[in-house]
Amino acid sequence: MEWEPVIGLEIHAELRTKTKMFCSCLNDPEEKIPNKNICPVCLAHPGTLPVINKKAVEEVIKVGLALGSEIPEYSKFDRKNYFYPDLPKGYQISQYDEPLCKGGTLFLYLSNNPEERKRKIQITRVHLEEDVGKIIHVTSQGKPTATLIDYNRAGIPLMELVTEPVIHSGKEARLFAQGLQLLLRTLGVSKANMEKGEMRCEVNISLHQKGQRKLGTKVEIKNLNSFRAVEQATNFEIERQGEILEKGGNIIQETRGWDAKKGITYSQRIKEEAQDYRYLPEPDLPPLHLYSQETQGGLFLLEQFKKELPELPWEKKDRLIKEYDLDSLQANLFIADEKILSFFQEVIKELGSKKSPQSISLAYNYLATDLKGIMETEKISWEELKISPSDFSQLILLLEEDKISSRAGKNVLLEMARKGKSAAAIVKEQGLEKITALEDLNPVVKKIIGQNAKAVADYKKGKENALKFLVGQAMAQTRGAADPKVLEKLFKKYL
Repeated sequence: MEWEPVIGLEIHAELRTKTKMFCSCLNDPEEKIPNKNICPVCLAHPGTLPVINKKAVEEVIKVGLALGSEIPEYSKFDRKNYFYPDLPKGYQISQYDEPLCKGGTLFLYLSNNPEERKRKIQITRVHLEEDVGKIIHVTSQGKPTATLIDYNRAGIPLMELVTEPVIHSGKEARLFAQGLQLLLRTLGVSKANMEKGEMRCEVNISLHQKGQRKLGTKVEIKNLNSFRAVEQATNFEIERQGEILEKGGNIIQETRGWDAKKGITYSQRIKEEAQDYRYLPEPDLPPLHLYSQETQGGLFLLEQFKKELPELPWEKKDRLIKEYDLDSLQANLFIADEKILSFFQEVIKELGSKKSPQSISLAYNYLATDLKGIMETEKISWEELKISPSDFSQLILLLEEDKISSRAGKNVLLEMARKGKSAAAIVKEQGLEKITALEDLNPVVKKIIGQNAKAVADYKKGKENALKFLVGQAMAQTRGAADPKVLEKLFKKYL
């Protein structure tokens, strides 16, 4: 029997407002001192009243507009009732039947597969709620000794996005989550760092017989904190449920966790239904009149918001592919990192009339691989980088015009990063201009042959890797200045 997975996502993201959702406490996810940013409101002391953070509402509406959601004229907050130590009130202020944003879609625009990139994932809703505190379990010699609660996070504005159950694989789930993270960062509404808990994913999975409409029993995997975990946990759960159904068993509706070390999901608790939360309208907060189609009434001017939206990630990706003839993978790097994109665009601008498909390709490769690698190894930030776009473009032209070898180019780039000198100056100082003259290379080749008897013997036995080794030795001897193609011909000639 063929089983088809049906997957929906629930994604939470902490918003970057100055203060919390319903009080004036600082919204600081980096705070290290426990229970510093708290007050009677976010601790739910008797008699305290919440006040809505208008900026948080505005940011969620902007997300909805970017996703093509319907923004209703009116919205309201509700109480979601459940008891847990990290929830001071005994209920969470959230939204139920009248969220800020309804519907919308997000393309899987980060995919490198053209067909997959066209896939639209339908969104059910985007709403606003408050985050809960953080529970810390203390252990001694492997045994639990205490449970502590830090309420700094309690009350931070939390956006929740819910998709329709239209995702069919772990890969699609990962691509959606990655695409949403990049959108949130582009809009400036959330840093959405998963490793810091600023963005958290929950995956709902069920299996049903292919071709049938009736959905299977849903299982939720909670608190996935990396894109790798989203993909792996989803794929594991699809396999787990498939094996149970093949044996004639039944799937239990439950919440499961993900054990990254073992690569398995595990049962946590029986899954609650919506009615278990006993939603009711929040009596301490008024309904929100977001805007009016008839007059200028309401809290926000949606048309103004639409005009203020930046270039969205998928729009930027399409533009970069067309403008610079990049492939999808190359464009993904640039839309994910504004600093590297800005540097690249300045380099292309510096190339001016000498810009060509070859120079653009060289600029990308040396920037994305070599320069990025040097910056990571040498621990250099963009602010500390001593290489200007003008100097970098000069290096690219030296490579394109075949004046220096690729090996020499990498060495020059490292020197540029360390000393801040121009490419031309380093090439001149170190004598790295490409050596092609036979009279200059013949002595080098003969010397390397004389010093590497084993590699010579291996080559004569038909081992092609030995030739690459000899060429590499000659390149090292000339500090990367020799033309490797000329060297290869000379070695073959003498051997």
